[in-house]
Amino acid sequence: MTDPTPPTSAGRRPGTWPLIHAEREALAADLADLTDEQWETTSLCTELTVREVLAHLTASASLGAARWMAGVIRCRFDFDRQVAVRLAEQLGATPDESLARFRRIITSTTKPPLPAIAMLGETVVHGEDIRRPLGIHRGYPIEVLTRLAEYYRGSDLVVVAKGRVKGLRLVADDGPFATGSGPLVSGPTLALVMAMTGRAGYCDALRGDGAALLHERCGTASPA
Repeated sequence: MTDPTPPTSAGRRPGTWPLIHAEREALAADLADLTDEQWETTSLCTELTVREVLAHLTASASLGAARWMAGVIRCRFDFDRQVAVRLAEQLGATPDESLARFRRIITSTTKPPLPAIAMLGETVVHGEDIRRPLGIHRGYPIEVLTRLAEYYRGSDLVVVAKGRVKGLRLVADDGPFATGSGPLVSGPTLALVMAMTGRAGYCDALRGDGAALLHERCGTASPA
């Protein structure tokens, strides 16, 4: 399959930050004309609305390592409380303000003490947490999804993904991603990424002897 992500002028794949910025830009565009009712739709992070998930993305892109650690200490290492506090800081008084705050961080390279690929994962996964309940489809570049699948297959940082797919053979049917050994789980790369991060609804697009087991391992989606 042809990679729809163009190479750089030197023939190399683009770095991670340009991909993050492009995904943020696409998400902002998709949300530009939402009604007030749509902003209050429950996201795939079922305790949060789509507006609140967007504020969480804004918060993540506004926290450097020092501020993140200061907040963790202030919240006495209660990470869920830290997420809630930072989300509230960025929510704004109205949906328009929430979106305006998100637009201001589109090109930000600020991040908590996480690798940039984790920030790309957060942007795509939480973008889907927002889009899917609203019925919005995003045609992600297969390069972006493949990079994320490669990352999540070997990481339990932020979300348990490596442990969730242990003992399974994952194979994408729309790109080059393949990993693991054991009962087969195959399907679109996006569905594999979302299932790896615990979004059970995407398992409907997966098939193979291991698909039911992966579905069982998916829990409630987290705003982390």
